[in-house]
Amino acid sequence: MKAIMMKEERSIGDLFSELANETGTLIRQEISLAQAEMTGKLTRAGKNAAFVAAGGVVGFAAFLTLLAAIVAGLSYFMPVWLSALIVALVVGGIAFYMVSSALEALKRSNLAPSETVSTLKEDAVWLRNQVS
Repeated sequence: MKAIMMKEERSIGDLFSELANETGTLIRQEISLAQAEMTGKLTRAGKNAAFVAAGGVVGFAAFLTLLAAIVAGLSYFMPVWLSALIVALVVGGIAFYMVSSALEALKRSNLAPSETVSTLKEDAVWLRNQVS
């Protein structure tokens, strides 16, 4: 009962001051949450981008092997050329798989800070209830 009475005895200036302090704290916490959430999402996106780059390197190796197959084919004709071509096709298939799976994972990743947006909506409701 005494706590209720003390709350009623506070001036409007004190109430607005407390509201401003709590709002400032809330905003700082939301910014911190957004930073943490974005760091996690960007880390995952960075890993997928690294897989895309790795797939590109493997694809480049396939291109070099294909060139070696052409050289070997012209030099020795069938046996070496055929084996180099098979190696180039296998390495090219691996590169295709790596790049396509990493790009698919990047497309599925949602970089929007959805948890922060949700808590901001909750905070807006809380703030409206505090003011009214």
